[in-house]
Amino acid sequence: MKLTLGVAAHVDAGKTTLCEQMLRHAGVLRRCGRVDHGDAFMDDSPLERARGITIFCEQASFDLDSGDGEALCVMLMDTPGHVDFAGEMERALCVLDAALLVVSCTEGVQSHTVTLFRMLERRGIPTLIFLNKTDREGAGISRVMEQMKRLLSDDCVLMTQQGEELREELAARDEALMDRHFDGTAQREDYLSAARRCVAGRTLFPVFAGSALCDTGVGALMQGIAALCRTGYEEKKNMPFCARVYRVRRASGTRLTYVKVMQGRLLAREMIQTPEGPCKADALYAVQGTKLSVVPSLEAGETGAVAGLTARPGEILGAGMGQTAPELVPVMSVEVKPQPPLTKQTLLEHLRELEEEDPLLQVRAQEGALHVGVMGEVQIEVIASLLKARFGDEVRLLPPRVLYKETIAAPVVGIGHYEPLRHYAEVWLRLTPGRSGSGVVFEAACPPNTLDLNWRRLIGTHVLEREHPGALTGSPLTDVRVTLIAGRAHLKHTEGGDFREATYRAIRNALMQAQSVLLEPTVRFELAMPQEMLARVTGELLRMGAQMDAPVCEGNEAALTGECTAAAFWGFPTRFAAMTRGYGRLSSRFARYAPCRDQAAAVAQCGYQPLSDEANPPGSIFCSHGAGFYVAWDHVREWAHCAQEAESALAALEESGIRREASANLQQI
Repeated sequence: MKLTLGVAAHVDAGKTTLCEQMLRHAGVLRRCGRVDHGDAFMDDSPLERARGITIFCEQASFDLDSGDGEALCVMLMDTPGHVDFAGEMERALCVLDAALLVVSCTEGVQSHTVTLFRMLERRGIPTLIFLNKTDREGAGISRVMEQMKRLLSDDCVLMTQQGEELREELAARDEALMDRHFDGTAQREDYLSAARRCVAGRTLFPVFAGSALCDTGVGALMQGIAALCRTGYEEKKNMPFCARVYRVRRASGTRLTYVKVMQGRLLAREMIQTPEGPCKADALYAVQGTKLSVVPSLEAGETGAVAGLTARPGEILGAGMGQTAPELVPVMSVEVKPQPPLTKQTLLEHLRELEEEDPLLQVRAQEGALHVGVMGEVQIEVIASLLKARFGDEVRLLPPRVLYKETIAAPVVGIGHYEPLRHYAEVWLRLTPGRSGSGVVFEAACPPNTLDLNWRRLIGTHVLEREHPGALTGSPLTDVRVTLIAGRAHLKHTEGGDFREATYRAIRNALMQAQSVLLEPTVRFELAMPQEMLARVTGELLRMGAQMDAPVCEGNEAALTGECTAAAFWGFPTRFAAMTRGYGRLSSRFARYAPCRDQAAAVAQCGYQPLSDEANPPGSIFCSHGAGFYVAWDHVREWAHCAQEAESALAALEESGIRREASANLQQI
């Protein structure tokens, strides 16, 4: 039986030390390393050892006696605890069968602890909890248990309590057990089976306690994992192959794609269906820390590294292939400037390589400048260190700036025409505002007899295949419905790439005419602090322009929730920790994109010149006397060929819109 177990925690809760002890108990290690000593088995990167924090998700496997007559093969994943590297942790969540949440028994439930628990909750991942550092002064198991019941779930149950009390806790959560418990016929196996069902259904969160550093309670924890965690991969061995990609890294110049086989089996040198097309698995590796060993196959429930694939984290391979969207998104970016003799082109190639490993970097080359998305200040330092360590790149990172997006406030029509010699394509697109968070949506509304179906589908592909820069700041276009209203191809001269050029130019042409709206990211925050600190924290949030809900006071603690722009919130967590002298808890997440509060100032500060963006021309190419020539964006309509078809399509859209509105009014009446 195979189990992928991820270990997660707030930074400094002792997560990596616990992983080391578990590996020692299982016989993988002879002695435990320590993060602060720089010799931890799971934190092998020089960056991790230098900083004393987990940055990359490492893994190691060991066997436990499940008690059912078979070994439980555990793949242990040590995930980053620092919020700046939560993206690495999130990518591991998609392959976990269960999670072990580590909580410090001195600090208690901290801000990131709540965030992690909610992320596990949204994915339905069974979760066990280990209260660490019970040997420290100020540790209080009962105090932290009360915190967890209040802030995480009332189903957190301490597994070391008296036997009868524990049996009652289990009976209260499992109907199948309840009757047998009260009539006295329930046996030990009945309680164990009920506990397994409750853990799998997330109606029970078993809590164990001890000290990883002093090696107390670790053995009981491992016995609990072996007894309570069950998976069903044996039944999936003969199903069609399917795997999830959760990590990309390079070893000795070889690109390795880390996968979890969800069903079926993967053989070395076998062809795999990926979102990018078929790829061959050149070699398969079992992973133990940073050590790789060649294996002939990977079966359902196993994780491993594959050489030869170009897949990215979050993608699904084989049956049901596709991609899962990340929950976390960066809201700030930094410009990375190369220092001579490093060139921008070389730096861009290196940043693209890092982006393959961490898609949240969202590398952008805009007007000759290179930008990467960041989650926090520590990550900024790590990016510079990583470029230096891996490539020898000397770079300078400028202060972080907001990652804006753009949309439009009213419908607009754009025209794109591409007709150099022996090429031809014309596209008319109508852009209308979409609902918040909808992204870019495409539909075709031109009559079928005016443009063949294959060309209409191709235009839709080009609309959705990339981010289209807005005309205000060059930020990505979002929350827009793009409707194809007219188009034309040449029977002899049109090629696929012609419609790509025409489509991009049509969108750009529309944006030059549009009433554009700049959107800025906002974050939703949840704060908890002693009541005497509420006034000071509230004043600081008001100064930042935050919108707050009414505070909730319970005992000596005050809780505050609200929303704030990402730019204003950047740096607040550090100030909050100082204001509350470490007694406060803060949790924040990306909320939505909203209209920028000071659009004119933000646009002026950005200094983007849309007509100078040579990679995104708003004008079109027409042909006369056997030669192509450029027509500026504000004169394209005078030269376009499909005006009549476009006007007919617009009239039909307007008529259908009137009918829909009338129907809606009748329903209201």
